[in-house]
Amino acid sequence: MADNGDLIPMDVVGVRVELPSNQPIVLLREKDGSRYLPIWIGANEATAIAIALEGIQPPRPLTHDLMRSVIDAVGALAVRVVITEMRDSVFYADLALEVSGKEIQISSRPSDAIALAVRTGTPVFTISGVLEEAGVHFEEDDEEEEVARFREFLEEVTVEDFLSGEDPEQQE
Repeated sequence: MADNGDLIPMDVVGVRVELPSNQPIVLLREKDGSRYLPIWIGANEATAIAIALEGIQPPRPLTHDLMRSVIDAVGALAVRVVITEMRDSVFYADLALEVSGKEIQISSRPSDAIALAVRTGTPVFTISGVLEEAGVHFEEDDEEEEVARFREFLEEVTVEDFLSGEDPEQQE
């Protein structure tokens, strides 16, 4: 794991489609602050995160459900997810597992690690240097408005919106 400062606890706010690119993002928010960390992800990962956040149980396990089952079956525990760095606009993460009393770090795409974290209740962190470099700070009024718009979007978006690959805000 890159050592660019302290670990900052983050909340997973949700997923949305960024305009005009129609690229899904997962949005993290600093637990004890006002900075957000938007991470561009693939449509499949956006769907996996959205399904878990909405508490939807798919008829058959998805890949991240399988990961959770394997971790449980081998007696491991997901300890934390850490967004470790951003290089050339690409984010990197580590998944920390406890196995037989020993902690191991597994390199991961942030989207996969977050999809697992929302299924297992595993805390998500970022290195302070990543948040300083890529975090977005909203003014208090802007923050409340942006969060309200984002929550409204989350109430209206469905998993099918991510599966279709279309921008749900442009659909009538």
